[in-house]
Amino acid sequence: MDHNFWHNKWEKNEIGFHEEEINRHLKQFWHTLELKKDAPVFIPFCGKSRDMLWLAEQGHSIIGVELSPIAAEAFFRENGIMATQKKYGNFTLWESEKIKILCGDFFDLHTNDLLDVKAVYDRAALVALPSHLRLRYSRHLTKFLQPEAKVLLVTLAYPQDEMKGPPFSVSQNEVKKLFRNEHDVTLLFQKNILEDNLHFKDRGLTQLEEKAYILSRS
Repeated sequence: MDHNFWHNKWEKNEIGFHEEEINRHLKQFWHTLELKKDAPVFIPFCGKSRDMLWLAEQGHSIIGVELSPIAAEAFFRENGIMATQKKYGNFTLWESEKIKILCGDFFDLHTNDLLDVKAVYDRAALVALPSHLRLRYSRHLTKFLQPEAKVLLVTLAYPQDEMKGPPFSVSQNEVKKLFRNEHDVTLLFQKNILEDNLHFKDRGLTQLEEKAYILSRS
């Protein structure tokens, strides 16, 4: 993963991937994971996503991991949340009452960092990674999840030769290949959303499908 690419994006405020509104799939499908209200949730590549606020409002404690210190600081500042900072292994830990953000590289996470996690919400991680890193990501994610943990995964699929990512195209077949050894993959939603996202059309896309999945252990 090119750290400098993402650091530059945040430094230049080129963050079109950031959503101001709560993700519709999160609100629509989160209940299908059938979690206890206080279940800890992990969000890889969390940025300054407001989805963390929504999940905390549902009663969950949140652990995010984010490469950019600009994003981590902005999340707490923009939402008026007091947070402490301390060194935590290879990370800087930003911590409030309900939300923790580990600022550093996802691939530096260890099993002990996420022992209590019962679910994962991935809207921005898998689609941010080029193809040669996605298998490494799925294996790293899977190895520290407890057997009962479930994943709500949101992806985009489009002709990859029409646009240089990120976000990258991740097909349904690829999702199944990445997770099939450890998870059942259930498709919850699919829709061509190109006409609602004309900035992607301007980048040359002729098709853009958004998909949402639940991943659960076999």
